Amino acid sequence: MNYPVWDVTFLGSGLMIALIAIFHVFISHFAVGGGFYLPMTEALALRKGRKDWMEQLKKHSKFFLILTGVFGAVTGVGIWFVIGLANPEATSTLIHFWVFAWGIEWVVFLVELSSIAAYYYLWGRVSDALHIKIGWVYAITAWLSLFAINGILTFMLTPGQPWLAVAGSGHETFAFWSAFFNPTFWPSLLVRTLICLSMAGVFALVSASRIDGEKHPELKTETILWARKWLLPSFLLLPVGLFWYLSQVPEGHRALLSLGAATVGQGLFTILTRLTIVLALASFGTVASVYLLTSQRNAVGFRLGAALGIASLAYMTIGATEMLREMLRKPYVIGQHMYSNGVRKSEVAGFNQNGYLTKTLWVRPEERARWAAEDQAAASGAPRIVNPARGELMFRGQCMACHTWDGYRGMRTFLKGRDRQGVSNIVNVLHAYRADSPYRPFMPPLVGTQAEVESLIDYLTSQVSAPKPQPSKP
Repeated sequence: MNYPVWDVTFLGSGLMIALIAIFHVFISHFAVGGGFYLPMTEALALRKGRKDWMEQLKKHSKFFLILTGVFGAVTGVGIWFVIGLANPEATSTLIHFWVFAWGIEWVVFLVELSSIAAYYYLWGRVSDALHIKIGWVYAITAWLSLFAINGILTFMLTPGQPWLAVAGSGHETFAFWSAFFNPTFWPSLLVRTLICLSMAGVFALVSASRIDGEKHPELKTETILWARKWLLPSFLLLPVGLFWYLSQVPEGHRALLSLGAATVGQGLFTILTRLTIVLALASFGTVASVYLLTSQRNAVGFRLGAALGIASLAYMTIGATEMLREMLRKPYVIGQHMYSNGVRKSEVAGFNQNGYLTKTLWVRPEERARWAAEDQAAASGAPRIVNPARGELMFRGQCMACHTWDGYRGMRTFLKGRDRQGVSNIVNVLHAYRADSPYRPFMPPLVGTQAEVESLIDYLTSQVSAPKPQPSKP
């Protein structure tokens, strides 16, 4: 089970991961796509004999180095920090099983950072041919970094039957490559590579928008027209890549996305529905804005505000895409193996029989002994002792990975107006976890003995019926 539990008031730990991860993905995809943009644009400028292009590209490479080398790297570390706190069980699995893959990725990342630094600082200090080769070293290593991480991310949705067959046996390493090249690996790699190329174009437009169109109209026009071409592969191939990707997603997970799309016309604005709408509008808005605002007639007057507007639409597109990808994993954090609250699928029966809090570090031995005595007495017909403190531990361990009390996925809102019987109905449905349960597609089972479940009901009821805490006055 997860230990410790990270209580992020109002936002929740899951939303904290999303806020950091989406920004990181936005920058890291630019880091990969921009890696191809730099040597290809430099080679094009040399063929055309355009020194003005070279000067502009040098400025762009500085912008690229700072944005990806600083903000990209820092947010990457930030992701490790928050996932380790939010879901330590899943993080531990990813570290222990994928230690070899992470080792490769870190070596590649060191080469990546070194080569982009060399690329920028060696402008004009080495031959043009060598400088372009350094750019290609960066481009290839950046894409290889994406290649490695893509295998791990897709594993979390579709680990594959060979790995699932040996999970927990101690022989998982024998299924390493089948887990890495899992069913969604190749379509996901295609989709992410296309997005990377688009990000190269979007950020090139940001740099180009700062060129003085009055002094350098030809340079600005040509740079913008070249940058917008980088969105063309995504425009043509992304629908194919997405269709391929979704075809490899298990039916039960794909049904969640279908539900979000199907409810658009029904007025049921679930989170899936909202993300579906945002993705459709933002992606269309990104492409439309680029081709309307950066035409040859409008290129000279293209300003930074317009470029940042396009970048914002691209950010919204990536944000909606990443959140939908995360939603596809529900109710798991590792498909068919570990639920989103850190409980392994194979542990459910044991927890229900022996208790969820049996071995938790939150409970002192004397408390555990007292609870066992109370449960035994209740089983013999004695009145059940109400124990909200025990229920709070159940809530912290199994619910707080996704829920807050008053903020994101707030429990008070969800349970508002319910008495103990109403709370009990919901909790027992989650505990039974029948095939027809309306919560089963996106929520993990509630595990524990019936006494622990009753304690959770006591705790939830006490929190819902109690007045909302008011901030203390100074």
